[in-house]
Amino acid sequence: MAFGLTKRKMVTVLSIDGGGIRGIIPGTLLANLESKLQELDGPGARIADYFDVIAGTSTGGLVTTMLAAPNKNNRPMYAAKDINNFYLQHTPKIFPQTSRRCCMDTVTRFIGAFSGPKYDGKYLRSLTKELLGDLTIKQTLTNVVIPAFDIKYLQPVIFSTSDGKMNVSKNALLSDICLSTSAAPAYLPAHYFETKDADGKTRTFDLIDGGVAANNPTLMAISHITKEIIMGKRMLVLSLGTGAAKREEKYSAATASQWGSLNWMYDNGAKPLLDVYGDASSDMVDIHVSTLFQALYAEKNYLRIQDDTLTGDLASVDIATKENLEGLVKIAEKLLKKPVSRVNMETGQFETVEGEGTNEEALGRFAKQLADERKLRTT
Repeated sequence: MAFGLTKRKMVTVLSIDGGGIRGIIPGTLLANLESKLQELDGPGARIADYFDVIAGTSTGGLVTTMLAAPNKNNRPMYAAKDINNFYLQHTPKIFPQTSRRCCMDTVTRFIGAFSGPKYDGKYLRSLTKELLGDLTIKQTLTNVVIPAFDIKYLQPVIFSTSDGKMNVSKNALLSDICLSTSAAPAYLPAHYFETKDADGKTRTFDLIDGGVAANNPTLMAISHITKEIIMGKRMLVLSLGTGAAKREEKYSAATASQWGSLNWMYDNGAKPLLDVYGDASSDMVDIHVSTLFQALYAEKNYLRIQDDTLTGDLASVDIATKENLEGLVKIAEKLLKKPVSRVNMETGQFETVEGEGTNEEALGRFAKQLADERKLRTT
């Protein structure tokens, strides 16, 4: 895919991981980045004005849509500073705690884990349809890439603005795409919808959370701009994680060696298999992309911001209590003050990069590069 822009030094990419309520973490980082862009270019600056591609999985897909879906004035539906308000207002209703967590004993919760999804998804369905209406993916203000997984055909389905423009059967409603990419197994129901191709033939989709295929969608976004890279354009990539519990050391071989199928799916309230898939997917992508940028001698053009110290309820994707949500905001604010880190390919943990300052300072430098690139294209 080529974007048709000849006045450019680089292709700009934003990637946002999946992680349920932990979308508050990239929401906080994006608000900081957008405020820096506004310092450079005025209060009307929005994230979508600066990125050629925004990719998001699951909760990251919701954030992507908030940043890139047009309002009635053909500007982004949400400013980045409003993302956290969305999570604080709506996630307690998407993941109601009283009915599913506080009022059930351990045995009842265990049985419930195998009798259907933990949440019915009704509030999320009504919310997305109310906010997005008849908007389709080809109408986004910049190119977006949002994955889901088709359980009928057992293969990933990638929705993108470019595909929506070229293929009417992929020009799905943004509300359907959001419900699909966020349909985490065991948490929310799978989502079914239909589209029509150019000949009026029906195409069906039976979709679950894109995180089972690409919880960190950075590589997916880069593959989306392969043609641009071949044309000699450099990449500027910002990849935002939603936090991980690596240092909590949740499981051990001694324990897991005794587990059967049920324990891998549900162990004392945790879902080990989902944890493993989510972290493995995100980390492998980070390792591949880090290696790619090192090989290109362009390490500083790839900024990955992730917190790997989450513990307890803060590591959950659905414990949407006021205390927990506010705790995630504090984690994100502290993350801004932490030094820039890169993944150690042996341990998988993030280690400080000397001489690059804090994540907030790195976002400031990133904002300057984005603003300079935009000026290059518009002068």
